[in-house]
Amino acid sequence: MPETPEHLSNRLAEESHRTLQFFRALNPDQWNRKVYDDGAGWTVCHVLAHFSITEAGIRALMQNILIGGQGLPQDFDLNIYNEREVGDLGEVVPDEMLVRFQAERQATIDWLNGLSAEDFLKTGRHPWLGISPLEEMIQLLYRHNQIHQRDIRKRLAEG
Repeated sequence: MPETPEHLSNRLAEESHRTLQFFRALNPDQWNRKVYDDGAGWTVCHVLAHFSITEAGIRALMQNILIGGQGLPQDFDLNIYNEREVGDLGEVVPDEMLVRFQAERQATIDWLNGLSAEDFLKTGRHPWLGISPLEEMIQLLYRHNQIHQRDIRKRLAEG
């Protein structure tokens, strides 16, 4: 049985609150800690920037699917997209990224509140999930952040 817009909206809001708490508790040195060694070698601040970019991009993708679009092309390269989008930001400033993430997440929640349970059944191509319903795409938005925060915690614990 599909989840309700209200339930998913609440999950996104709760996860957003936890994400903001997590990042606000970091000290200045931790923001510059490298989290990933591959690609451009994202720091903690780059990961937060990635959250904002992902939020806006997946919301646009879902809006397109909702009006009948098919989603992303099959040959879409998620890694290239992520590297380019974060790289295009230039210098990332923690306070600005916190505000941007909060605004993007709120825009997603506001949009989600206008959907029906039937809307969640519409499907399209997601960059990670492949062909999937909107409901699963929304669920991945909060799980995505949790996965990256786990990676950050692990890297910070390494010292």
